Amino acid sequence: MIDTDTDNFDGDRLPPTVVADHETTLLEYRRARGRQHVRDWYAGLRIKKFPEDLRVFEHVLWSSRTQVVVELGTHLGGSTLWFRDRLRTLAGYGRVPEAVRVISVDLDQSRAAALLGSADPHFARDITLVAGDVRDPGLAERVERLVPPGARCLVVEDTLHEYDTTAAALRNFAHLVPDGGFFVVEDGIVDDPDLCPPGMPGGVVPAITDWLAGDRGSAFTTRRDLELYGVTSHPHGWLQRVRRRPAP
Repeated sequence: MIDTDTDNFDGDRLPPTVVADHETTLLEYRRARGRQHVRDWYAGLRIKKFPEDLRVFEHVLWSSRTQVVVELGTHLGGSTLWFRDRLRTLAGYGRVPEAVRVISVDLDQSRAAALLGSADPHFARDITLVAGDVRDPGLAERVERLVPPGARCLVVEDTLHEYDTTAAALRNFAHLVPDGGFFVVEDGIVDDPDLCPPGMPGGVVPAITDWLAGDRGSAFTTRRDLELYGVTSHPHGWLQRVRRRPAP
């Protein structure tokens, strides 16, 4: 049994149920979904993502032929493992090369390493944990050296969900995204006053807007059509590169 007070769960149990009936307003339902998604897990590890967003990730990973996911914000490793398993599935279908990898970044990786090891003792074969601050340009250089030459990357930003870190992540890591690839900025929901969780400062969507207005951001477009299922934590966050990267 895993102690729920330590942000982990016994994988034999289901997450809380969201109850919706004809008397439930859409806003009430959406808030209940928000409370539930932080108590969900994958392979026994916490994964704070809506099922609808995970399904969109599956579409995006397939269509962009992603071989490497660069995850900014490991937390407890559930999404790291989920991305790794999706990449393995793509490789199994011959969609991408067999040498798939998730490169996951956080300030301190000791907790995530222990939890990932408990779920998969051999996780390091295709998951690399990197300790560092996304605001440090040198971190992006370290991560880039870990990407196999020619591999197509998808970058996921899931850090503090405030202006400075979101802007830094876009500034320092967007160059890893290939033509037609994606940079997904998570949890723009913090800028919705009706849905923002308590204590979240916001600034995600303004950071996206400001970056898109600059020279580097102008190579990307916001894919609002990828908010496919009507419920998402990532409004304005599905960004696709539509203009070629400059030659090195």
